[in-house]
Amino acid sequence: MNITKRYATLDIFRLVAAFLIIAIHTSPFLSINETADFIIVRIIARAAVPFFFMVTGYFLYLSMEKGNKLSIRRTLNKLIGIYLAGILLYLPLDLYGDYFKQNNLPFQIIKDLIFDGTFYHLWYLPAAIIGILLVQFLLRKFSMTYVFMITLALYIIGLGGDSYYGIVTQIGTIHKSYDFLFKIMDYTRNGLFFAPIYLFLGSWIAYSKYKIKTQIAVTGLIISNVLLIIEGLLLHNFKVQRHDSMYIMLLPCMYFLFLILLQYNGSSIKKLRTLSMVIYIIHPWMIVIVRGFAKILHLQNILIYNNFLHFLSVSMLSLLAGFIVIYLWTRLKPENPDSNSRAWVEVDLNALVQNAFALKECLPKSCELMAVVKANAYGHSDIETARELNKAGFYTFAVATLAEGIRLRRKGIKGEILVLGYTNPSDVNCITKYQLTQTVLNYDYARALNKSSKQVKVHIKIDTGMHRLGEDYDSYDSLEHIYKLKNLKVEGTFTHLCTSDSLKDEDVTFSRLQIERFYETIRYLKVKGYDTGKLHIQSSYGILNYPELECDYARAGIALYGVLSDKNDTRLSVDLKPVLSLKARVGIIKNIKADESVSYGRLFTAKHNMKIATVTIGYADGVPRNLFEADTYVLLHSQKAPIIGRICMDQFIIDVTGIDDVKPGDIVTIMGNDGKEQIRCEDFSVRCGTISNEILSRLGNRLGYIFKQ
Repeated sequence: MNITKRYATLDIFRLVAAFLIIAIHTSPFLSINETADFIIVRIIARAAVPFFFMVTGYFLYLSMEKGNKLSIRRTLNKLIGIYLAGILLYLPLDLYGDYFKQNNLPFQIIKDLIFDGTFYHLWYLPAAIIGILLVQFLLRKFSMTYVFMITLALYIIGLGGDSYYGIVTQIGTIHKSYDFLFKIMDYTRNGLFFAPIYLFLGSWIAYSKYKIKTQIAVTGLIISNVLLIIEGLLLHNFKVQRHDSMYIMLLPCMYFLFLILLQYNGSSIKKLRTLSMVIYIIHPWMIVIVRGFAKILHLQNILIYNNFLHFLSVSMLSLLAGFIVIYLWTRLKPENPDSNSRAWVEVDLNALVQNAFALKECLPKSCELMAVVKANAYGHSDIETARELNKAGFYTFAVATLAEGIRLRRKGIKGEILVLGYTNPSDVNCITKYQLTQTVLNYDYARALNKSSKQVKVHIKIDTGMHRLGEDYDSYDSLEHIYKLKNLKVEGTFTHLCTSDSLKDEDVTFSRLQIERFYETIRYLKVKGYDTGKLHIQSSYGILNYPELECDYARAGIALYGVLSDKNDTRLSVDLKPVLSLKARVGIIKNIKADESVSYGRLFTAKHNMKIATVTIGYADGVPRNLFEADTYVLLHSQKAPIIGRICMDQFIIDVTGIDDVKPGDIVTIMGNDGKEQIRCEDFSVRCGTISNEILSRLGNRLGYIFKQ
């Protein structure tokens, strides 16, 4: 599964930041001009580490917003793993430098592990770990304003122990406080005082989704950078700095820089992320190697005392070492195919959210949209669909089975989740454990649920004429008994219209009859004093053909995904955008002669010489086996390519005689857009003799998924 993101500029700047950190540790301009070196290295280059924290904070909040605790845990585990690897990597240098001969060694080790790092550059890793834990906790407990105030207060304390040390320690009590602080940590640029504010800034940008004009952002960056340089030079000239990692104006600099980087983006480059981390971790070893090599060859004047050449040699060696590490790692690490290597589904999450709001606009203001995400969200991926809707402010969902509801909860989906179908009463503990709401199918089923010792949240389904599930609308005694069951907490009552997709007179009449039966039953129950809870009648076609109904929920299923079950007319015309595309690749190309046959059963025989291509998707992936009989086509190079021969389990064959430059690996569109051409799911399903719901929900689990935002 792959989510297509556009964070290339962030990935590129990670690499830039890694080289800035090498500059901090090699002072490349010191032998040229001391002031220039201080400005570039000790002021401007200080943006590197805050940038890494902000990137982490940005993605931390996106994970929290989606309820993806697993992603946060995975990030922490990764940082801990890298930290442990770094400790082991620099153990020889620690031994060489008599690290383990320090006084009070156990305390020194604990202090370094938590705050300072066991080698001079490793402090970043425990800082990131502690900062993430702290900011994550604060974001869950407090509003953004309070989190900002807390992290800013910590940063101000950190400033007093860093660049502003000589000023704040003029006050005796403050001096003593910092004296105590520096007994348990060497610096305040750590996970307690330094990292949290930048992690928060990244989180704030992700939360606010604030976009600023490039011209304003660039102007803000230039002004704040000028002020940052002035601040740094003044502090340096007055010799008040204990260290030079933390500045006041670094905060607005980083804010504007990050906003600019988010505006200029392409597809993410994972290898750059890995490379920048490897360079960061490994570069002190490269400094040691360059210095050792220079001494052996008596090249100290060139490779050590010439700071710029020293920086270049360390940078090039670190880059080379990074490539080697990545190469070895990829050789050892098991490879998984890309999501779009054979056959895949593309899901447009923006279109999904637009559809949700478009359908909501059709309804009375008091009516909430209940997103139906059963059957893997009609083939669209239930987890990603529900997460995106949560993110957009939708918190009511419906599924068909208990397992589907549990899956959503385990992945952090928030809000009400209604199980529309049968759940074995013996599994009632799962309903309560995962805070799900169960549909009551009839009185006997309600009694079975009521045997539980726990209160079960339920919606009661009323059968108004479909005769599938629900207690009969006129079985008043049974319905009253259901409402009286003490272990059932009735939170809603609903029905389902069986002909709402049709505008034929007899179907409209029957739908109106169902609606009247439902409201008549509700009126009776309310007169008797029963709380019927939230009411809902409409599904997708109910929304489009009967939008005026006064209900609390409307269950949006197939329409939420930008398609309808078939090509029936509807009373409302809503601009719904198809969310899903189905694509595969050309496997091979062949030339066949007239009278040669294709595929199983030899159902297709060429009438003339043809060029054909095998497409890498079949009925095991959800393409109906009878598709050939429907005389249909796919899209290739924005042109229609007829399907010929019977659909196989894993492939089918198309006629590409009239299409130029077809080659293996070319993308074939089964459903979706290719240039100006489009194959809608409704058209595809009609040719297959079925409805869109079946086509989408039968999409196979071998397909890769790519999510576009």
